[in-house]
Amino acid sequence: MIRNILKGIQAYTGTLALISKLKLWKYFAIPIIISVVTAFIIGLSAYGLSDNIGRFIAKIWFWDWGKETFTSISTFIGGIVVIAIGLILYKHIIMAFSAPFMSPVSEKIEHHLTGIKPHNHRNTTFQEQLWRGIRINIRNLGKELLFTIPLLLLKFFPIVNIFSTIMLFLLQAYYAGFGNMDYTLERHYKYRESINFVGRHKGIAIGNGIVFMLFLLIPVVGVILVLPMSVTASSLNTVKLIEQEKTLNQNTVVV
Repeated sequence: MIRNILKGIQAYTGTLALISKLKLWKYFAIPIIISVVTAFIIGLSAYGLSDNIGRFIAKIWFWDWGKETFTSISTFIGGIVVIAIGLILYKHIIMAFSAPFMSPVSEKIEHHLTGIKPHNHRNTTFQEQLWRGIRINIRNLGKELLFTIPLLLLKFFPIVNIFSTIMLFLLQAYYAGFGNMDYTLERHYKYRESINFVGRHKGIAIGNGIVFMLFLLIPVVGVILVLPMSVTASSLNTVKLIEQEKTLNQNTVVV
């Protein structure tokens, strides 16, 4: 697992040079606009909601003693809740609606690595790519929220909240990497097959997603470069994994 996480991270090396070499920047124009607008709207909403959520949480403390301390903690946790849910919504929104624009990027990277032309893969339309992106990300959003809510509740417990923060970050990273991998997988596998594929390569998804999430910590530049670099890095890894599995299956059949 750790080795695969490192592979997911290392794939970012040289991505900017590859994007320029293959002349891919033009494909990122609309996704970058989607990313910036979505980040602005969610950021603005988070700023206005954090205090409200904090005060709402504080109402569960009925006693006078420790009320001020609990309110301060609740406000802080409210901010964490808004940021966590905001990041979840942000990444699934941009990955879902960027799917039709990222597919050509992945195709060109795959052709660069393997020499295989796109028409040898599954032929999908713009609408089909968009629907698949929405379907995958709605599925992932539901799964992520299911695990995120318990992790957020653990933040009320000292010491344990440190581990819950790490788990929350890795969870977000996994689903970010999942979405990036599917831009390549959609040409090769159907919906359920792709889910199983990512399940077999969780480390690669987490590694890709870790850098994706760290990019979002960089003001302005992060939301501009996050998709170009993460999708390129993920495509490099995913194409190699697909080729490895094909070779392994062929050898199994021969044996």
